Amino acid sequence: MKISEITIKDIKDHTRVSHNEEDSLFSIILIACKHYIKSYTGLTFESMDLKEDLTIALLVLATEMYENRTYTVEEDKVNPVVKTLLNLHSINLL
Repeated sequence: MKISEITIKDIKDHTRVSHNEEDSLFSIILIACKHYIKSYTGLTFESMDLKEDLTIALLVLATEMYENRTYTVEEDKVNPVVKTLLNLHSINLL
């Protein structure tokens, strides 16, 4: 599945949310995840679609954004799966 094909339903299924009340929140999360991956990797949205493993990174990011909606920081570490997947495709590392 390409990143451009991910829907709010896909994210809700991955986060195991069954109610429809938070579609606007998931829409914001989906946009934020796409832009986070784009900024982190330096890839264009079109290039991101060619890397289907980035779909997992997006789903994990979306789940973490949903489950950790508070501003309290307990751990300042990036999820290792997400970090590894994004680093594999990052073209803007110094």
